[in-house]
Amino acid sequence: MRFARIVFWAAGLWGMLVLIPLYFMYDFVGRQDPPPLNHPQFYYGFAGAGLAWQFAFMVVGSDPVRFRPMMIPSLIEKFGFVLTLGVLVLTKQLEPQQFAIAVPDALLGCLFAMAFVKTRQANS
Repeated sequence: MRFARIVFWAAGLWGMLVLIPLYFMYDFVGRQDPPPLNHPQFYYGFAGAGLAWQFAFMVVGSDPVRFRPMMIPSLIEKFGFVLTLGVLVLTKQLEPQQFAIAVPDALLGCLFAMAFVKTRQANS
């Protein structure tokens, strides 16, 4: 259970460190990776939904056995992003080197899966 607690808290804190700066980088992102962004509702919507998940991860980390069912959508959140970017690379809508941003999510998804298995043993 300690493992799951650490994994989910670390994931939540890491995600906050990565996502909060997005609120201040809208114009920068468009300049660094043209064309400029033109749908702020999707950009900020992504940032907000992602940030909400970071809080959900910390809730799971507060009591992993109690919130074990929330680990399933947490896995979907992590692997859904990785799978989406993988499909974009395969369909040549994303350069292969751009897939690198999915590596932390893939790693966290694997750790979430391990936490899910370990908490089943604690739940018995």
